[in-house]
Amino acid sequence: MAEGIKNKVAIIGMGCTKFGEHWNKSAEDLIVEAFKETIEDAGIEKEDIEAAWFSTHYEHISVGRGGLALAATLKLPFIPVTRTENFCASGSEALRGAVHAVASGAHDIVLALGVEKLKDLGYAGLPVTINTDHLGTIMRFTSPNWTAPGCFAMMATSYFNQYSLSPEEGKRTLARISSKSHHNGCLNPKAHLRREVSIEDILKSPIVAWPLGLYDCCGVSDGSAAAIVTRADMAKRFRPDPIYIKALQVGVSSGEELIYTDFDYTHAETTYRVGARAYREAGIQNPREEISMMETHDCFSITELTAYEDLGISPQGKAKEDVDAGFYDLDGMIPNQPDGGLKCFGHPIGASGLRMVYEMYKQFQGKAGPRQIKDPKFGLTHNMGGFPALNIVSVCVLGL
Repeated sequence: MAEGIKNKVAIIGMGCTKFGEHWNKSAEDLIVEAFKETIEDAGIEKEDIEAAWFSTHYEHISVGRGGLALAATLKLPFIPVTRTENFCASGSEALRGAVHAVASGAHDIVLALGVEKLKDLGYAGLPVTINTDHLGTIMRFTSPNWTAPGCFAMMATSYFNQYSLSPEEGKRTLARISSKSHHNGCLNPKAHLRREVSIEDILKSPIVAWPLGLYDCCGVSDGSAAAIVTRADMAKRFRPDPIYIKALQVGVSSGEELIYTDFDYTHAETTYRVGARAYREAGIQNPREEISMMETHDCFSITELTAYEDLGISPQGKAKEDVDAGFYDLDGMIPNQPDGGLKCFGHPIGASGLRMVYEMYKQFQGKAGPRQIKDPKFGLTHNMGGFPALNIVSVCVLGL
């Protein structure tokens, strides 16, 4: 049986730009900014990097396509560069490539970097994000033109129905999730959206796809994030406080949830299965007691709510009680989105998975400022691309 990568790989440097509307910066500018912070943090030179993984969802870099876009922008010295794309989990896919390269013994020092410049693409509103013509049989059960808000709105109404929540109860719980993230984002100077928003204001906001309103949806942002990973036994040559990867699991839905009628549309099956594998790899037996902090994929407030249950933190159908009790607040038992999450830090697609890890990295090192969590033991990131019933999910567990 495969032994996994627990404690074989460490992160020794990370960087992240401010996320937001960077009209005066190109994707290349953002790459360079994140990269400079990363190698300065790691205390290495560009020539020390042996390979790189580069994530971006859209091809929008003028200097080249694929891996060439990163190599040409950073003038990397003739090393292998692999471009990854896996919907909103692209950044996590870049990290996985880098981590596995080190864990396998193929390389000692590797770069993972993600970027997205969504504001240059006019990406907003209700974009058509997937065409399912290639899915064959599944097409008999789906529309060829999906929108993310529409799909996750159906998840919310299904959840309300399954667990007997009135529309008012359900929407208030979702509003509390978003309000929490806005509070945390106010404490983060790199966050895109830095304004407190009350539950009542969220409930009164314009509807995007009922029951999801404006504040139930994450921001559309530009930004970049990066990490340098190395062998665990080398890590303290570079810094006294490296962060170790305890597990990194990725799973891709086969689409069977769309084919069979027993899928309840109140959870993401991939999250449940990938989370369980990550816990086994990390040696975690009771995540509710052992996880100290999380960054979950809150593209919509309902995604965060269901992830609490799919990751085994809240009992099935009981996440509302934990949300209402403040269990996931910054001063709660397991703070979630301490940096504001996708909701407020922002969501440049290719960078989001690495941004989540950046927050865990800073928290473990005690460098998170006013949002600092006391003595974290394990941190978890959950990055999801796609839709409730057709998706890619990454779960990463990190620790000291």
